[in-house]
Amino acid sequence: MSVLNHQIVWSRDAETSARFLADMLAFEPPVKLGHFVMVQVSSDITFDFMSTDRDIMAQHYAFLVGESEFDAIFARVRERGLEHWADPKHQEPGTINHLDDGRGVYFNDPSGHELEIITRPYGSGGLEARYVNPLLTEELSASGKLPDLS
Repeated sequence: MSVLNHQIVWSRDAETSARFLADMLAFEPPVKLGHFVMVQVSSDITFDFMSTDRDIMAQHYAFLVGESEFDAIFARVRERGLEHWADPKHQEPGTINHLDDGRGVYFNDPSGHELEIITRPYGSGGLEARYVNPLLTEELSASGKLPDLS
């Protein structure tokens, strides 16, 4: 079976971006290996930050965290005065979401990559959730399988 081992993350300053991720999500400190600055994000996966002067296309990285981890990370977001949003389109500033009856928030790293922390996987609350994930209802509606909820 193939398992993701590492993800190269282009950055303006690899050390700054790697340290930001490690600090914000309470990972072990980054390790420099050649031109990479690596952050261990799980037992099998590293984010390998690499500096570049080229244009960087911002990427989205979502992390599933526990409730207490969410509290700690979100506290660091607020302590640093970072802009944050409840949604990926950044239309709900300064708040979090409760999709799938969990919690989620988006914020950017120093190179503009969007980081997301969530306490419940997308769609995991099903249609019974108080805050149904709109991705679930969009998919069911498109397939004609959305039950009448009235």
